[in-house]
Amino acid sequence: MVDQVGRRAPWLLLLFVGSGWAALIYELVWFQVLELVIGSTGVSLGILLATFMGGMCLGSLLLPHVVGAARHPLKIYAAIEAMIGASGALVLVAVPYVGRLYSAHGGSGAGGLLMRGLACGICLLPPTILMGATLPAVARWIRATPRGVSWLGFFYGSNIAGAVLGCLVAGFYLLRVYDMVTTSVVAIATNGIVAAVAWALATSMPYTPGKPSTVLRPGDVPQRAWTVLLAIALSGLGALGAEVIWTRLLSLLLGATTYSFSIILGVVLVGLGVGSGAGAWVAGRVLRPRMALAVVQFLLPAAIAWSAYELTRSLPYRQISAVASQGPWAGFVVDFVRSFQALAPASLLWGASFPLALAALASINQDAGRLVGRVYAANTLGAIAGALLFSVKLIPTIGTQQSQRVLVACAFVAGGLALVPAGRSSLGPATRRRLVAAALIAGTTVAIAAALAIGPVPPGLVAFGGTLASKEEMPEFLYVGEGMNASLAVCRYPYGMRTFHICGKIEASSEPGDMRVQRLLGHLPALVHDHPKSVLVVGFGAGVTAGALTLYPEIERIVVCEIEPLVPPNVGPLFREENYDVLHDPRVQIVYDDARHFMLTTPETFDVITSDSIHPWVKGSATLYTEEYLALARAHLRPGGVMAQWVPLYEATAAAVKSEMATFFDVFPQGSAWTHNIRRLGDDVVMLGQVGPMRIDVPRLNARFESPAYAHVRASLAEIGIPSILALFSGHLGEQAGLASWLANARINRDRNLCLQYIAGLGRYADERVRMYQEIDPARKIPDGLFLADASWIDDLRQAVAAAHLPVAHPGG
Repeated sequence: MVDQVGRRAPWLLLLFVGSGWAALIYELVWFQVLELVIGSTGVSLGILLATFMGGMCLGSLLLPHVVGAARHPLKIYAAIEAMIGASGALVLVAVPYVGRLYSAHGGSGAGGLLMRGLACGICLLPPTILMGATLPAVARWIRATPRGVSWLGFFYGSNIAGAVLGCLVAGFYLLRVYDMVTTSVVAIATNGIVAAVAWALATSMPYTPGKPSTVLRPGDVPQRAWTVLLAIALSGLGALGAEVIWTRLLSLLLGATTYSFSIILGVVLVGLGVGSGAGAWVAGRVLRPRMALAVVQFLLPAAIAWSAYELTRSLPYRQISAVASQGPWAGFVVDFVRSFQALAPASLLWGASFPLALAALASINQDAGRLVGRVYAANTLGAIAGALLFSVKLIPTIGTQQSQRVLVACAFVAGGLALVPAGRSSLGPATRRRLVAAALIAGTTVAIAAALAIGPVPPGLVAFGGTLASKEEMPEFLYVGEGMNASLAVCRYPYGMRTFHICGKIEASSEPGDMRVQRLLGHLPALVHDHPKSVLVVGFGAGVTAGALTLYPEIERIVVCEIEPLVPPNVGPLFREENYDVLHDPRVQIVYDDARHFMLTTPETFDVITSDSIHPWVKGSATLYTEEYLALARAHLRPGGVMAQWVPLYEATAAAVKSEMATFFDVFPQGSAWTHNIRRLGDDVVMLGQVGPMRIDVPRLNARFESPAYAHVRASLAEIGIPSILALFSGHLGEQAGLASWLANARINRDRNLCLQYIAGLGRYADERVRMYQEIDPARKIPDGLFLADASWIDDLRQAVAAAHLPVAHPGG
């Protein structure tokens, strides 16, 4: 039987490459689809990942019990692959129905968590259970000998190799160029091809079942198997926990774009795949695989310390500006190499653990399917625990430094468990005790040294990310924190400016240009609306946008949706003067949730919906710029309600800006674009839309603006260089008709493609502000009917617009 496998090995390995390729494509698509339904908070993603991996765990355990050993393994494998393809198509059909069910009953609290889990379970459990069953199904073709277990390790490694290809091709090409349906069809077609080839191979490869293994003799299973299963569970916990930590740290360094996440996942999978292949080779040749497994676990603390050193003390201080100037694709290659340098040692060792655990538990009469199912299930259960524990609990509570020390402890304990004797041994008791003692002493020494070597995350990395190496001196850090969803910092410079950083980039600041756009996002929609009473603000930032809205006496309720719980209580007080102490205004309610999820699950409507500055190239932010999100927001506006959305021109390409503006106009066809910038560079645009035709009654608005009740509003606008209504509206940039020719080739950002996150991710280092501004400027004019005012005021406005938008010929600061 093994000889037949050897002759057909290339085909079997290719089958598992195809299976892994399809599985990772599904994973990326399904995660993207379900984030739109249940939100993208740390809790939501933890539940999503736990459901995905939990299904694979169930599949690996159930297959050997549900399907008898007498059936041809390759035919079972072919049937499973065909059913994965069918369920992959079903998920695409089912998600809209599940989304409607969830939006009707979802929410916050325990009930909301239950509904999140139910939504994930309905969509993901059927296909992931099938995915988890593939390796145990084929494993029955292999006898549980050292050579057979080695083949199982190679199959596992080839599956991961396929996953690497799926991750990179889907993350960098399929989802960028096509939509999620097309990408899913590629995976479905792959499942069909794999199923057909497996069935064809089955007809030419006779199968003779081994001995029945429903009831095993005591000698058929090594004694104290639970110690190896617990060790491989801790290995899975450490591997997924490390991935969570590495993703947090590397996203600071590489930028939190969707491309960076694909690079990190790809690098980890490469390490696991190569390590699995190496472990499979070793497993077929060593006499004591338990000892080999223990050695691998005892080496892991050193590898974890190496990764920590590279991510916090080495890579952040290396200049790569020359590479970045060559374009994003050159930067991606360098990012992959740098990431591999940091993550490869630990990933290789975790990858080698799986085949060594198989070899440690293998016995000649054992059902290989059950062997693989048990080991795979233990490893996956550990991975589920690691994903949830580190993302939801440990990082927010003790930070990444201490969390990495927890990884060291897990590896040390796993090594100790692997050393527990399995029963009879050819070594004498004294010799065995000496070997175990020596291994424990060496492992303890490495673990202690590694734990002490792991240093804290530099505050400069949290604040400045990949640009840290170019900073000659550091500001004063008023606050640094690592939350459930992001790492953040607040800095103060000697000349008094304060900056709020999240994910390695500036989110808000007290700098005049930033203050202008932050306040405009509050003032502009509130003034355009006749009488706003209820407001929703997406994102807290430094609290400046929400704070501007507290100045309006008629506003009765302000809801602020913030995804990271650390932001309001730690950042808000440090910008108390700029945000008017917004946190202590009794009208303000902070909701810690993804804004899209909040709107999906609340019946509340608002007069104004606006947002703080949330950059679209940050992974997950593009969902707040889709046609469907804007339609959802419009549905939550009361009659006459106003929607405002920030569009950055810096760190952006024209393609990204066009996509954002065209998508907004698609939902608000009578909307308009506005800008104000002290340096006249057009750094920021505010899109403004209204339910119904937008008509600004200037005399009525002037009466409001000049009333005593609006004294604080006038003062707030004056502080940012806008002393009057005329000055405010001089920021008019254009509307759909005037910008139609510039937006002609824009891609509409929709839920099913989320093209913006890929377009925007390519423009992280771009500076096309002046060129875009100059292309837009000729189309600028005051449209008829927008302002209800006399002819002289309109003439004054036209002159003010011309003066305010004089283009410049250099990019400037």
